Amino acid sequence: MRYADGGGLTAAGRQRRETVRMQAAELFDEGVKPPEVAQRLRVSRKSAYQWYRIWWEGGVQALASRGPSGSRCRLSSRCLEKLAGYLEQGPAAHGWVEDQVWTAARVATLIGRKFHVSYSVSGATRLMHRLGFSPQVPARRVAERDEQAVTLWKESQ
Repeated sequence: MRYADGGGLTAAGRQRRETVRMQAAELFDEGVKPPEVAQRLRVSRKSAYQWYRIWWEGGVQALASRGPSGSRCRLSSRCLEKLAGYLEQGPAAHGWVEDQVWTAARVATLIGRKFHVSYSVSGATRLMHRLGFSPQVPARRVAERDEQAVTLWKESQ
């Protein structure tokens, strides 16, 4: 499963986990063994043993949070603000006059045109969600669609 913020934790969540690891480091300094640390901090023994090994090899600093995982956004905060403005203007303002729907593919194309940065469709989707937008799939109907046949089929179900 993918998360918007790297490993699925917000900054507050990362801070909470780091606090628990720092409490574990204090207990290790006092000579408390990993199984007891696990019980006191209500974490798994596996985590306590991993933290103990990391603490033993690198000290307290090795247990500090390294921030969100995953690759960094290729757009600066200023560019993200501009992109949000472009999305607010709507697709017609940027050449898509067929319908007023932002698809992920259109957003990826827009990012390429405006910022000269290549984004995949799935990357554009994640970026849109991060900015508070959701991609919409345009409703396309086959030109040869027989509405009477569809209505009869729905009634028979």
